[in-house]
Amino acid sequence: MQPRNMSMSGVVDLAAVKAAQEAKSKAEQARASAASQGGGGGAVTPASLVIDVDEAGFEQDVLQRSTEVPVVIDFWAEWCEPCKQLSPLLERLAVEYAGRFVLAKIDVDANQMLMQQFGIQGIPAVFAVVAGQALPLFQGAAAEAQIRETLDQLVQVAEQRFGLTGLVVDAEAGPGAAPDQEMPAGPYDALLEAAVQALDAGDFAGAVQAYKNVLTDDPGNSEAKLGLAQAELLHRVQGLDPQLVRKDAAEKPGDAQAQIAGADLDLVGGHVEDAFGRLIDAVRRTAGDDRDAVRLRLLELFEVVGADDPRVIAARRALARALF
Repeated sequence: MQPRNMSMSGVVDLAAVKAAQEAKSKAEQARASAASQGGGGGAVTPASLVIDVDEAGFEQDVLQRSTEVPVVIDFWAEWCEPCKQLSPLLERLAVEYAGRFVLAKIDVDANQMLMQQFGIQGIPAVFAVVAGQALPLFQGAAAEAQIRETLDQLVQVAEQRFGLTGLVVDAEAGPGAAPDQEMPAGPYDALLEAAVQALDAGDFAGAVQAYKNVLTDDPGNSEAKLGLAQAELLHRVQGLDPQLVRKDAAEKPGDAQAQIAGADLDLVGGHVEDAFGRLIDAVRRTAGDDRDAVRLRLLELFEVVGADDPRVIAARRALARALF
């Protein structure tokens, strides 16, 4: 298994969108299969939220488990003094978060191959695996507040991007556990699943409509907001001629629509800063309705990338300077 990085701040290209949707679909299928076989449907004990993992059990204990719940990996060693501070904190938080993630502890001295596969240069090092995809969280000692913020982001991404709502913990099995009950399906699960299927089929117009159907009744649904922004972007670029769009954008710097189309292609290609810079420059060059159109498209692209992304934060400042 070769770990892959996963951005927690938004999907910005077609391949990433498809990979995320496929991972979510696989996770849902794995949970359904486990439930039909009588596994994964019962409550777990708080003690089972912290596990020791070795190379032999990595596939089942981490990769397969990550289709049900985010798995946080703590790479440690007995001789590592900072590990002796961090590991107990992570164990306490695993119980406190009550099934929203599982903590896998890996002794690097006994599992050199895993350490090499994750490219770890020093410990403690903390990674996460979500729906089979690995991403680094932090390395070295960290304050509890920072760790909590990172875990909150991880849990949010796992739920919104991959549909992983965590495990049910037996409240009577130990302290800090969650109530022993199944989480009910959300009222918009069928509509959101329809949107995912439409994206998988390349029916971006259908995905747009499915997400809009959710937002009509639940305007604050964060998964639908993100999905709609991504689906609308993919729908817009689906029929474009990339060479013609880039030619027009290069030859018509003052043409609002040419710059808007160019920015869409930039973002789908993963060139986030180029897309933002193109539209900020267009804001400076245009006025009236054209300027408003450019500004609104830029705000839409911010939604695709994610409000917390540093590139979005920097671009918002640049946009403010361009406007005022």
